[in-house]
Amino acid sequence: MQVPATFAYERADSVPHAIALLERYGPDARIVAGGHSLIPMMKLRLAQPEALIDINGLAGELGRVAVEGEELAIGALVRHAELLDSTAATDIFPIFRDAERVIADPIVRNRGTVGGSLCQADPSEDLAAVFAALRATAVIQGPGGVRTVPIREFHRGPYETAVEPNELLIQLRVPVRPGTGSAYEKVERRVGDWPVAAAGAVLTVEDGVITSAGIGLTAVGAEGFHAPEAEELLTGRPPGAEAFAEAGRVAAEHCEPHADQRGPADYKRHLAAELTRRALTTAAGRI
Repeated sequence: MQVPATFAYERADSVPHAIALLERYGPDARIVAGGHSLIPMMKLRLAQPEALIDINGLAGELGRVAVEGEELAIGALVRHAELLDSTAATDIFPIFRDAERVIADPIVRNRGTVGGSLCQADPSEDLAAVFAALRATAVIQGPGGVRTVPIREFHRGPYETAVEPNELLIQLRVPVRPGTGSAYEKVERRVGDWPVAAAGAVLTVEDGVITSAGIGLTAVGAEGFHAPEAEELLTGRPPGAEAFAEAGRVAAEHCEPHADQRGPADYKRHLAAELTRRALTTAAGRI
């Protein structure tokens, strides 16, 4: 029988209230929204928080998706299903549609949140690679106010992020540029599973030349969920099959995949190269 340890429960009625509760209960408090990662860990006693702070009532503050100036703003409490259904997001960045369609199942997507996925910091997290490819910025609020962290510096290691115990991730901001295409490719053992490997690509092309390239990788041991060497190789070159294949090879060379129940390291490295090539090809076709 799986039963969590005893914990206190508080329901926040605003972002400042949630932060005040985090300060009151200290580092052993946890935020809960969808709960699809946290609750199973609590039932197995892999996590034993002293208090859960429920932020589901903060959709008015944290549940919006909107274009604001030259950025797409996505609230941390936006559900996966809401992001998938948001034309404000998917029309500009089809990578969101690609990724959200293959994250878990409808039950999880209806409750799980964007912020929860990123803060879980699982090494195989899909959205971590997506936002890394998009060069997003995380907006974090704490007792001292609001600060921003580039998403490529947000994940400090497995299950560790830049969010301090008394802080809350409130939003992701993605730069919107004309002439940009994006795509996400994933291989999984079965529908809704964590990826064996996955790659996201974002390309901006001006006058026939790639001016910005973003490549996100997950489940293959890519530091910061991205492939900077491959991105640099593409910048300044015309898009094309040869350049994309070379970028895939470079991305794979700089990964450090580990063998596990989903496959051997060599297979994952092969997938990193091939999925990067495919994602780049699709992204270029969407510009």
